Amino acid sequence: MRITSTSCICPVLVCLCFVQRCYGAAHHGSIKVTRNQTKHIEGETEVHHRPKRGWVWNQFFVLEEHMGPDPQYVGKLHSNSDKGDGSVKYILTGEGAGTIFIIDDTTGDIHSTKSLDREQKTHYVLHAQAIDRRTNKPLEPESEFIIKVQDINDNAPKFTDGPYIVTVPEMSEMGTSVLQVTATDADDPTYGNSARVVYSILQGQPYFSVDPKTGVIRTALHNMDREAREHYSVVIQAKDMAGQVGGLSGSTTVNITLTDVNDNPPRFPQKHYQLYVPESAQVGSAVGKIKANDADTGSNADMKYTIINGDGSGVFSISTDKETREGILSLKKPLNYEKKKSYTLNIEGANTHLDFRFSHLGPFKDVTMLKIIVGDVDEPPLFTMPSYVMEVYENAKIGTAVGTVTAQDPDTANSLVRYFIDHNTEEDRYFTIDASTGTIKTAKIFDREETPWYNITVAASEIDNPGLVSHVPVGVKILDVNDNPPELARDYDVVVCENAKPGQVIQTVTATDKDNSANGARFHFSLDEGLSLNPNFTLRDNEDNTASILTRQRRYSRTTQDIYYLPVLISDGGVPPLSSSSTLTIRVCACERDGRVRTCHAEAFLSSAGLSTGALVAILLCVVILLAIVVLFITLRRSKKEPLIISEEDVRENVVTYDDEGGGEEDTEAFDITALRNPSAAEELKYRRDVRPEVKPAPKHHPSSGLDSIDVQEFIKQRLAEADLDPSVPPYDSLQTYAYEGHRSEAGSISSLDSATTHSDQDYNYLGDWGPEFKKLAELYGEIESERTT
Repeated sequence: MRITSTSCICPVLVCLCFVQRCYGAAHHGSIKVTRNQTKHIEGETEVHHRPKRGWVWNQFFVLEEHMGPDPQYVGKLHSNSDKGDGSVKYILTGEGAGTIFIIDDTTGDIHSTKSLDREQKTHYVLHAQAIDRRTNKPLEPESEFIIKVQDINDNAPKFTDGPYIVTVPEMSEMGTSVLQVTATDADDPTYGNSARVVYSILQGQPYFSVDPKTGVIRTALHNMDREAREHYSVVIQAKDMAGQVGGLSGSTTVNITLTDVNDNPPRFPQKHYQLYVPESAQVGSAVGKIKANDADTGSNADMKYTIINGDGSGVFSISTDKETREGILSLKKPLNYEKKKSYTLNIEGANTHLDFRFSHLGPFKDVTMLKIIVGDVDEPPLFTMPSYVMEVYENAKIGTAVGTVTAQDPDTANSLVRYFIDHNTEEDRYFTIDASTGTIKTAKIFDREETPWYNITVAASEIDNPGLVSHVPVGVKILDVNDNPPELARDYDVVVCENAKPGQVIQTVTATDKDNSANGARFHFSLDEGLSLNPNFTLRDNEDNTASILTRQRRYSRTTQDIYYLPVLISDGGVPPLSSSSTLTIRVCACERDGRVRTCHAEAFLSSAGLSTGALVAILLCVVILLAIVVLFITLRRSKKEPLIISEEDVRENVVTYDDEGGGEEDTEAFDITALRNPSAAEELKYRRDVRPEVKPAPKHHPSSGLDSIDVQEFIKQRLAEADLDPSVPPYDSLQTYAYEGHRSEAGSISSLDSATTHSDQDYNYLGDWGPEFKKLAELYGEIESERTT
């Protein structure tokens, strides 16, 4: 198969026939490609070189950005087997086949149907195949060829990093490099001049220039002064086609700022200055300011002010404010109008950062003269000392002199001075002062242990001008007097072991004294001499303000005595000496062999028995649990008992429940309780006590006199024995009877069960003597007695 070409014929493909040679040459020229060119993978950066051109047999070219109405003709495929009868069919496969590139399968003509962009894809790889239309068998092997997209100038140069901001020092040499700008062109740098960029300056002349090929921006003037102009806006243009007419262009802005250099010396606006300072100005205060101007900025404008000479150099000082670059004039010594009325100062202002390239511009410093006028002021009294310290003993009487302060009027008038104490604090009320002499006296009795130091403020004013007041601090120290006896430093918990040995130190005690070291630094310890010799313990003075407590016997017993009291006498070394007595409490404890206390007091006995506190707690807890189980068992058993009343005929149903709020004794008439009475009364007929019987019943005679001899107690015991022996019934041993009081009751029965059948011999007339509260009861029983009588 041939690919028709303008230069050569391949055994398989012939590039472009004569038609293509005429048509293609008119549109594309010859099929020219780089002889040593490597394939550019899409997305890679192409090398901007202009290589030599040569002929390549297997390449087609198609022009990018084709905008015509018809498809763009690319080339023609032709096989040697094609006789022109249409029996050969051409097939095109590969990148863009069928979509971008189409082929006439009969003639082999290839056309491009879409507008291509070389910047997106530079070439397409396709495969050509000639087959027999009737048998679909290939007539020749498949051939590969490339369609390259031919570049046109459709991309303008671009500055990707703009706009630029850059600085350059002022006063730089002409031609100093400022910045290099670079523009990129997406067109093919290997074909024509589409990507050949030339730089030019559109704005910024005559101050700056740009190199047409490299894009380097340089200064174009000598000695560009920042103080004259600081900011410049330079516009740089990049044009392709080597700057020819018709080329595309792009531009960017470069903002250039001149940075400062120290090329301007400081200058005082005036050569002479005058300053007024009153004599009342305080030492250390600022009394004035002065400033030298410098056209530079930043560190190049920094300067230092100095007093170089003058009669006031010892009275005034000057410092530099770094923020405002001003000279601050301060007062070193107090002014006195009466002694000196004016001063003269020569002040120099000099740059601290020098640039020796500009030393030819002159010295970078300036000098001015300052005259200071001292103003006369009526001054307040002046104390002879800046502060006073005085002393007074504690317990001194009220009115004791502490000290004297003195002040004078510094003015020529020398007015009289009046003194007083500023009562701003409570401490100021503890002292008084003589208004004329300045003598300070006590106004209360002081206690050094309470307050050892007082600070007061004394004021002085002129009698002629009370508004002028000066103040001075006065410190009053309270001197110590030995008025506090020593005492133990703390409450000691002294313990002695039962197995202690004689002469053993069980405690070391120290003492304190509220007085100062002069009256309480040395302490002496001893036992109270007024008491008899202590057989149990003794005391040893260690002569270092401590004392040791020692044992005197071999063993101690808690059971015999568990606490001992040891009086200790402590005296100080003051004049006169003071002493006090303190009592130490010594506890007897059980100890381990190494001396560690095991236990004291009552718990020692439990410990000796081998029971610890934890064991005791466990035992008590077990006892409580057992008691709780017993109570719960009894409660459950009582709740499960069968009812005592088995049937209506059972005599035990006559038990009376006294928690019933019912009808009282009348309710008991429904039950037969004869079983619980004396057997002799069991056969008697019972009547209701609330109804009076119409016929008095005749007494019945029991057939057997043996029934009278039966005791109720024996009767109940028999019944209880029967109940206890019968396992089918619940126990009745808790049953109680109130009808019989037993043989030993001298009062007899107090039950009301027989009150309806027996006559009482009781006389109730005495109820009327008990008062109105028993009147109703006396009437009731009197009525009953009268009925019985009738």
